[in-house]
Amino acid sequence: MSARVSILRSSAAHAILIAYTVIALYPVLLIVINSMKSRRAIFNEPLAFPTPETFDLVGFHTVFEQSDFFLYFQNSLIVTLASLFFVLLFGAMAAFALAEYRFRGNLLMGLYLALGIMIPIRLGTVAILEIMVAANLVNTLTALVLVYTAQGLPLAVFILTEFMRQVSDDLKNAARIDGLSEYRIFFTISLPLVRPALATVAVFTMIPIWNDLWFPLILAPSDATKTLTLGSQVFLGQYVTNWNAVLAALSLAILPVVVLYLIFSRQLIRGITRGAVK
Repeated sequence: MSARVSILRSSAAHAILIAYTVIALYPVLLIVINSMKSRRAIFNEPLAFPTPETFDLVGFHTVFEQSDFFLYFQNSLIVTLASLFFVLLFGAMAAFALAEYRFRGNLLMGLYLALGIMIPIRLGTVAILEIMVAANLVNTLTALVLVYTAQGLPLAVFILTEFMRQVSDDLKNAARIDGLSEYRIFFTISLPLVRPALATVAVFTMIPIWNDLWFPLILAPSDATKTLTLGSQVFLGQYVTNWNAVLAALSLAILPVVVLYLIFSRQLIRGITRGAVK
């Protein structure tokens, strides 16, 4: 009976997640179909699919001809992947230490590391800019990677700590008896067992980094370091907006996020539903 209830709960959770995914992807589909239509068709029939009469790729031609799209795409990809790597690595290490070792101030340390969830990092924009100027890191991708790593670590530590506590102590103690170091235990035992949590953290960390406009505008506004989101703003004017180019740029910017989401989707669903189906 309990097994049947567990299966029903798992099926219901998966169905709800699929429904939410479809609802969330509808605006994405709307942007993509409108990016391949003429300007008149965008405003006259925004919900209609392109037809032979309305099909127009002028927006994509404008994006590739009037902006350095591939450079912006490369900058966004470098910043996002590097930030994800450091967030997952340092977040998992901190979570392992908090979950594995008992010491005075353990709870306070965990609360301190999680403060970033409640206090937005943008409140410290002026201080961050001053630090980057003093370190001569303005208009570099390194500045963005450092900021996004600091931004993503609180959530990573908060989520991964709970998952690290669920890793079997008997398994880790057996590894210690066999002579494995703490680093080997972390990388070969604990880290593989929390892959669903890592995927969950990766998805929730990746999207804000890829779509962010604030810190690229403040810390790296030069043409050589512009991200894709910042580079797309060239088509937004105070009086005139090239909607074909804007929608085309957004469509191209969406693709990597969708690909990474599909890569992490199975682990993401396992990470979200793990506690609900026991």
